[in-house]
Amino acid sequence: MSSEYSIRTVGAPHTLEHRVFIEQNGKPVSPFHDIPLYANAEKTLVNMIVEVPRWTNAKMEISKEDYLNPIKQDTKKGKLRYVRNCFPHHGYIFNYGAFPQTWEDPNSIHPETKARGDNDPIDACEIGEAVGYTGQIKQVKVLGTMALLDEGETDWKIICIDVNDPLASKLNDIEDVERHLPGLIRAISEWFRIYKIPDGKPENAFAFSGEAKNKKYANEVIAECAQAWDRLIHGKVDAGGIALTNLNVAGSPSQVQEAENIPAHEVVESAKIDSSIDKWFYISGSAV
Repeated sequence: MSSEYSIRTVGAPHTLEHRVFIEQNGKPVSPFHDIPLYANAEKTLVNMIVEVPRWTNAKMEISKEDYLNPIKQDTKKGKLRYVRNCFPHHGYIFNYGAFPQTWEDPNSIHPETKARGDNDPIDACEIGEAVGYTGQIKQVKVLGTMALLDEGETDWKIICIDVNDPLASKLNDIEDVERHLPGLIRAISEWFRIYKIPDGKPENAFAFSGEAKNKKYANEVIAECAQAWDRLIHGKVDAGGIALTNLNVAGSPSQVQEAENIPAHEVVESAKIDSSIDKWFYISGSAV
């Protein structure tokens, strides 16, 4: 399936103008709404959109508010956002991205986390050995999930692995990750706990005392978020500024036949990243 998708880049990476659009058979589509959640009829494989490749720092994410939801670098107070390096980690320690056709409903309080959804597509942490690229569509196996509590909101982090990874056949549930990749679950937990500290924020908290829930639980969370997205895309709940334009969702009030005014693909040399982004921060109490 991934071969039918390609990327259209606009503007120089590491600039406010940079965008990564997703194309399906050469036509721009929405990564949020147009790519199917499930990659097979059995619903055992899920499509994942890579936003941030492993080892990189730029906080790239699907833009909920922009037409066709391109991937762009997040900003704060007009400045591009980067994740800092918290020793011994460098950038993101997994391929980070999102599952299409999911939405963490901010109007719904989860019965176990006691917190509302964070108003985003559900996040995915792909732990395979290959470094992805922004806009890549991977088919992944779901292995488990953590529940970050971020500023009073539930922020699910689904742990998954690319089906083409050499270890994919051996990883079928969360306990297999510790067996074959010892220390990784603990490292992921620590990474999410401390990564905002260099920016002056407190460490993040987790639901379930930081425990990673199993595959069954993760799949239930994904299904709930898929149902929430379905209500959103069909106009049954207030979109609250989320851009819903799509080409493939039959019955959606926001479906169009063809996208309009999407800039042509261009290859532009990346802007220089400030050397301060390379700094390592030593966080007291962090250890892998």
